[in-house]
Amino acid sequence: MNYRPSDIMTIAIARMLKNDETVFHGVASPLPMVAIQLAKSLHAPDLIYVNITGGVDAKPLKFSKSTDGPELLKGTKSLFPLSEIFDLSMRGGLDVAFLSGIQFDFYGNVNASVVGDYYKPKVRLPGGAGSAVLIPTAKRAIIWRTKHDKRTFVPKCDFVTTRGNVHKIVTPLCIFAFKDGRLVLDSIHKTSSLQQVIENTGFEVLYDEIRFTEDPTTEEWRMLQKVDPTDIRSIEF
Repeated sequence: MNYRPSDIMTIAIARMLKNDETVFHGVASPLPMVAIQLAKSLHAPDLIYVNITGGVDAKPLKFSKSTDGPELLKGTKSLFPLSEIFDLSMRGGLDVAFLSGIQFDFYGNVNASVVGDYYKPKVRLPGGAGSAVLIPTAKRAIIWRTKHDKRTFVPKCDFVTTRGNVHKIVTPLCIFAFKDGRLVLDSIHKTSSLQQVIENTGFEVLYDEIRFTEDPTTEEWRMLQKVDPTDIRSIEF
């Protein structure tokens, strides 16, 4: 089977989620949105799913491309607004938050604010928004990024929007883990190689051993097609 990076990333993220955890994704988060539903369908039926629309354990009949549509309120048990998500996280009640950014460096710093000088940037981005609150306060911050190149994984972020507490960063090439204050290579997808990871990363790639991301199982692959028949997981690529 020729799996695509979007397939491998979605399944790898789903495996990181545990039963009974409270898990949140925000706007423009198609891949984590699918991964959460995949986890609930496979090994984490009691995972509590909260989303930026305010839905709690919603059961959408279809996915919203924006991940902020009314479809994500279907079957919700209650309404839980974003302000309450921030409060929940700061009180230690949010197990996993899915976030992203434009730059990441060796020390786990995240830039979601500007490219270039802050006062005269080449590009001005949305800014901290949820990431500035949730990355430091959620029990685990899982980051996904659908591009892996030296403009994304840089020696030093142009601006530090937030830092620390990054659990994993999942990319089309590999998975990084945050250990002892630095990013280390956790596993390489079988669709890439160590050389590709090194060539496309702007800082030294450290690792204890070479590990490969496990291939999807037959059941994971079957359920992924059922959960996401319209391939929403791939729209960022």
